Amino acid sequence: MVPSMMIRTSLAALLTVAFLTPALAVNEPGTEHMLAHRAAYRLTLDSVRDNASVVRAEGVMLFEVVDACDAWASRQRFTLVIGDRDGNAIETTSDYATLEAKDGSSLRFSLTQMTEGAVTSRVSGEATMTPEGGRVRYTEPAASEEALPAGTILPMVHTIRSLAAARANQRMFTAPLFDGTSAEGAQDTTTIISGGWAAPQPNANFPLLATLGSARMRIAFFNRDASAQNGGASTPEYEVSMRYFENGVADEMKMDFGEFVVQGSIGELQPIPSPC
Repeated sequence: MVPSMMIRTSLAALLTVAFLTPALAVNEPGTEHMLAHRAAYRLTLDSVRDNASVVRAEGVMLFEVVDACDAWASRQRFTLVIGDRDGNAIETTSDYATLEAKDGSSLRFSLTQMTEGAVTSRVSGEATMTPEGGRVRYTEPAASEEALPAGTILPMVHTIRSLAAARANQRMFTAPLFDGTSAEGAQDTTTIISGGWAAPQPNANFPLLATLGSARMRIAFFNRDASAQNGGASTPEYEVSMRYFENGVADEMKMDFGEFVVQGSIGELQPIPSPC
């Protein structure tokens, strides 16, 4: 799953009661390789652009994905404190949860963002997908519906297909993505895979990853309306670089927010047994 600035065992149990995928649905190929796990990342300032006011950034990101049998239940909690040249510091937090059908047919999502303890944004709803496209029904920030373009995929499917592209020695993977972090529908994404598929390497800190191949990739997110107005060319709204292992675990990443770049380094990793 792609990390977000906005991208649970008890949560999985709660959501699974309310939302079950069809028993005969076919899972996305590659789903069986994904690892249900809990990971903690330390966030630090990597670099700043010229004339940026940011001089400090530090925080934590907690990510959890649980196998809910017919779906993946995930939760990402993010806290970042940003300091400027005048000595001011602002704390931003986000809490993002999803329940994604393993066949890529539906997504329930909820996102709450806060600045200095005050809620600044809420997005929630449900998306349903078909080969011809899909539809998202928002309950927050307001009740509304929006069509999703043909070919739109969901977050875990994006991770699985990006890894498949890397194993096939492809250099690029493009697709519209809907992840529920915005009330503006799907975004266009371009994933650049650099260096090809890497063989397993020793990993003293996380032996679980030592026997797995991996790939480095950079994912750029584009506003679809801006891309259309500019003939398909526009500046990414957000970019993230990471090393993904073949089980879907990312151990290091860089999140580009325009004025500054934040580095995330994994500090804890714990598999979560499947209840299925």
